[in-house]
Amino acid sequence: MRTPVIAGNWKLFKTIAEAMALVDGLKPLVAGTKGVEIVVAPVFTALSRVAEALADSNIRLAAQDCYWEEEGAFTGEVAPKLLKDAGCSHVIIGHSERRQYFGETDETVNKKTRAAIAAGLTAIVCVGETLAEREAGATFAVVETQISGGLAGLSAASLEQVVIAYEPVWAIGTGKTASDTQAQEVHAFIRSLVAKLFGNSAADAVRILYGGSVKPDNVKGLMAQADIDGALVGGASLKADSFAAIANFGA
Repeated sequence: MRTPVIAGNWKLFKTIAEAMALVDGLKPLVAGTKGVEIVVAPVFTALSRVAEALADSNIRLAAQDCYWEEEGAFTGEVAPKLLKDAGCSHVIIGHSERRQYFGETDETVNKKTRAAIAAGLTAIVCVGETLAEREAGATFAVVETQISGGLAGLSAASLEQVVIAYEPVWAIGTGKTASDTQAQEVHAFIRSLVAKLFGNSAADAVRILYGGSVKPDNVKGLMAQADIDGALVGGASLKADSFAAIANFGA
């Protein structure tokens, strides 16, 4: 059985004080949640303080990005070992906004994923197509290129430290959500691709999350699908009650 992951990507929101208030509100709402891995991803400046607040909870901490070098003359970058030092167990890599606005490529996703794994972090690796690519019938080709490039050179064993997040770019922050059937179709394709690249055992074990306007009112349908193992949540993770409702989808 694959343990579901519900991860909240806070993007560029929340001061340290606001982040602390959010986790203080969230902790009691999910304290009794069983069988779900709950993760929150604040901005870099709030990580260490949020880590302290989460120390006695069942919520894990992620960063929203990392660099692939351990140290050096790389102004403005943050290494995976520094994220680990700040209290992170996870890091999001290759989010569509990083690809769209900051020049992230499959090659840099691969470098960051390798570095995160080497530092002992779990890499949440994001893939997904734009609306134009979906309308052109290129969804599977785009996702295959992103998976093959982003996970190139990894071993089946190292895949234990990888979570894949499928995010149709056209559904992020738009209010549009892929239908349960559309999402399941791509998740099943991703699992078959992982089987081809890393073997059936790795494919059976890897967790594949859906991201794209996940809300309390659509999470149950998504989670009922055979190959959907959780959610990467954006806007709905910025409020304790809505994120807790998603994390408690099985209640």
